[in-house]
Amino acid sequence: MARIHKTDAARAPARRLARGVTLIELMIGLLLGMVVVLVVAQVLSFAEGQRRATTGGSDAQVNGALALYTLQREIQMAGYGLISDRVVLGCPIRAQHTATGLQNWVLAPVIITDGANGAPDTITVMSADRDASSTNTTFYTVPMQVSLDHTPASTFFTVRSALGVQAGDMVIAVPFNTDFDPATNWCSAYRVTGIQNTNQIVHAAADPWNTVVLAPAGDYLAGSQLLNAGSLLRRTFALSADGLTLQQSTLLLNNGTMQSQDLFPQIVNLQAFYGRDTNGDGVVDKYDNTTPANNAAWRQVLAVRLALVARSAAYQKEEVTKAQPLWDVGSGVDVNGSADCGTSKCITLKIDGVADWKHYRYAVYDVIVPLRNRFWWSN
Repeated sequence: MARIHKTDAARAPARRLARGVTLIELMIGLLLGMVVVLVVAQVLSFAEGQRRATTGGSDAQVNGALALYTLQREIQMAGYGLISDRVVLGCPIRAQHTATGLQNWVLAPVIITDGANGAPDTITVMSADRDASSTNTTFYTVPMQVSLDHTPASTFFTVRSALGVQAGDMVIAVPFNTDFDPATNWCSAYRVTGIQNTNQIVHAAADPWNTVVLAPAGDYLAGSQLLNAGSLLRRTFALSADGLTLQQSTLLLNNGTMQSQDLFPQIVNLQAFYGRDTNGDGVVDKYDNTTPANNAAWRQVLAVRLALVARSAAYQKEEVTKAQPLWDVGSGVDVNGSADCGTSKCITLKIDGVADWKHYRYAVYDVIVPLRNRFWWSN
């Protein structure tokens, strides 16, 4: 049988079909691949940037809102049990613990310490309180009147009624003469060690708050007041040393020290003002941060206005903040340090002291807090 052989011409199409990719085709494929990779990378980069912005904004909102709520709540409660009578406001208080020495306080619900030049302010609140561990579940904050003269040698105050007072409470003696002077006529803090004869409040020298006599020269004559502060809440809010965390420091009565704890991170500025009624019409007409100098000036303070700046936690590669945030305080009431910003007035909230401040996002939170215990004053 004859065998058929393919010729070279017949094999040619098969060889052409089996040849590899040319250099031009390879280059075109690489180019298309690079374009696809570039587009995908840009989409991913944009999505990641949006995610960081959203997450960072959420962090700032949560920290800012919680920090503002905490400050608002503490300021609303400030002065409880201590300022039911307006004549006691502004009295300088001397208190001394054997472990920490002399402490100078002021009988006022809120003290604002100006940070100067836009630096963060410090807010201190004080009020009467009852320790949760107390066996006395009923806490009265009615001021007590001293019925017999108290002398430097006395170890007890004689009052008309010791209702609600128990051992361990802090009491503040307010002199009958309310012309207060930190050098000659001040208030003093004592710690109650017992009650005798139902109307004598004992402050024995064995307690570390009572070892030193702090009464002024005239001591506390009949007609003076004794305020029951209970476990005495005295708390300070300030930013940490690195300027990135809101902290609170609380007075510990047992050892006389202030215990600090971190509250909320990424809080980079805190500013506060006293709201004053300067014309006696019951409406705030001025905001400033000058601490009242006397009783009359303290009576004008009806509210506290504050703002804080919260920062996002995520560092942005590009500069996302070009200018320091502004606090819009409106134009209806005079606010110390404000300047025109369009149709309103604003205060620049300094954040440029924080490293790489332009690479973070910020949110401003503000509130006006009425001193509600102030409105329970007697005449």
